Amino acid sequence: MNITILDDYHDTVRTLACFGKLAGHDVTVWNDHTKDVETLAARLKDTEALVLIRERTPIRVPLLERLNRLKLISQRSVYPHIDVDACTRRGVIVSSSMHPGQPSYATAELTWGLIIAAMRQIPQQMAALKAGKWQTAVGVGLRGRTLGIYGYGRIGSVVAGYGKAFGMKVRVWAREAGLARARADGYSAARSKEAFFQECDVISLHMRLVDATRGIVTAADLAQMKPTALIVNTSRAGLIAPGALVEALRSGRPGMAAVDVYEEEPLRDTGHPLLALDNVVCTPHIGYVERDGYESQFSDIFDQILAYLAGKPTNVVNPEVLESAKI
Repeated sequence: MNITILDDYHDTVRTLACFGKLAGHDVTVWNDHTKDVETLAARLKDTEALVLIRERTPIRVPLLERLNRLKLISQRSVYPHIDVDACTRRGVIVSSSMHPGQPSYATAELTWGLIIAAMRQIPQQMAALKAGKWQTAVGVGLRGRTLGIYGYGRIGSVVAGYGKAFGMKVRVWAREAGLARARADGYSAARSKEAFFQECDVISLHMRLVDATRGIVTAADLAQMKPTALIVNTSRAGLIAPGALVEALRSGRPGMAAVDVYEEEPLRDTGHPLLALDNVVCTPHIGYVERDGYESQFSDIFDQILAYLAGKPTNVVNPEVLESAKI
């Protein structure tokens, strides 16, 4: 089978143990990134199975119309970047494992790393030391402070556990089902959304970006935060109202941010306002970019290809296509 893997920035996939599952197939790996339809159409013209790394490349009608040999798109997790209806019309199966019960520990660990880095000003202190300066500021510890978890799902629950281990008081704000799970795990719910933003020293966002959550954190919410508080976003940039975070940081409430996600990715603009602020720690969406996580992710993705070849597609998000697809 002709298989193409897009956006493997560091040429990592072929070094994974699970890559051996594709032995005997014609596999092409692209390490750069492009959204140009003409370029992608040329690269993918012979592709039968397309492997996507998360949401890096959008798969929409203008491209799909050019991919006459495409039979399967195999990936993991959510798929807002794929026009599933268009795939169905063209008889293309979309398989995407939602890895139930498996939180992204890699993202949770990065979240905690960002919290410590921001509160103790580690990047700023490193930069100062390299510039010949010594101890340029006094950081803030975590023990005894309040950690707010906004959205209590698989990752949020893990981060809450890290907070508890560090001696923090954990408060949760989420939908009622999430609050019920948090209470069952021994955490308390905030009295209100307003109190949540007012009282927490660190707030970490852990929600999927859907219509109901887009812009769910408003400028008014951020303005309620303490001038010493930190907001962390390793989920999706769209959870915060456009422009609200930069303006809030400039206004001093909250006092700090740690960000791993952006409206446009990859972020190539060195003049992006978040990168210009001294009170922000920024990373290039590396929450899930970790070797063990990659091994698990691509093992699922390659298993979906093998299942398709065996005539038994798995994790199909458009099952109606199975009636007409030639497997």
